[in-house]
Amino acid sequence: MVQNETAKQTVLITGASSGIGKITAQVFANQGFRVLGTSRRKVPDAEGVEMLELNVCSDESVRQCVAEVLAKVERIDILVNNAGVEHLGIVEETTMKEVYSVFETNFFGVVRVTNAILPFMRKHRNGRIINIGSLAAWVGEPGEAFYSASKHALSGYTEALRHEVWPFGIDVSLVEPAAFKTNVINAASISKETNPEYNAVRSAARQTLQDSMGKGGDPMKVARLILKIARTRSPRFRYGVGAGARWIPYLRILLPQRTFDKLLRRGFGLRKIEDMNR
Repeated sequence: MVQNETAKQTVLITGASSGIGKITAQVFANQGFRVLGTSRRKVPDAEGVEMLELNVCSDESVRQCVAEVLAKVERIDILVNNAGVEHLGIVEETTMKEVYSVFETNFFGVVRVTNAILPFMRKHRNGRIINIGSLAAWVGEPGEAFYSASKHALSGYTEALRHEVWPFGIDVSLVEPAAFKTNVINAASISKETNPEYNAVRSAARQTLQDSMGKGGDPMKVARLILKIARTRSPRFRYGVGAGARWIPYLRILLPQRTFDKLLRRGFGLRKIEDMNR
């Protein structure tokens, strides 16, 4: 997908009403792409961005949205699966309903939208799918276990998909952002059940996550990377972006598990809790 073809290209971005998705939609629009963005609820169009209603958790909603898109354009050149949710909660305090809710959006929602778009990309023997994962896929972060797990599942799925659709001229990539200054923590769902035994762990984990987001980078950096991937002739599978996005995967691979455990527990303030309980 080269730069002089931009005017002919259509990009569909899920979760484009806020955060990284909204900024990404604007970046593509500014570069001359035909941009279709989606949100769970109908919102007004932005400059250069046509907004559509889409609930990625609903088969019928996905079917209707894709039909609406294809009534507007001949083809979808680029799909950015950005829609996602954050959930804060200790594992034992999180209900199965809450677990299903996280995976329904972060994993099954991606599968649902991708499966609806793939037949049309295969027909044209061309296309690009960019899934937005997270650096949390590399680390089971205390206090957001099921968010991390959903992004880990997305990573494995994206890699397999990349190989399956390669013969049809479709490229698939995964973007794994670290912490960026968005509203994701404030918008997160929170486990309703609490166990006082976990008060200190929960508090330390949540404070660490909030501090990390507060020091996060400019989400424009993620948007520009997504644009770069869309324009690259032969994109890589995995792209990390943000603080720690390069060295955390290396540490995960190179360090002994016990050493990595110590670093993680220290980073989340869990070593202090252990000392207090002795």
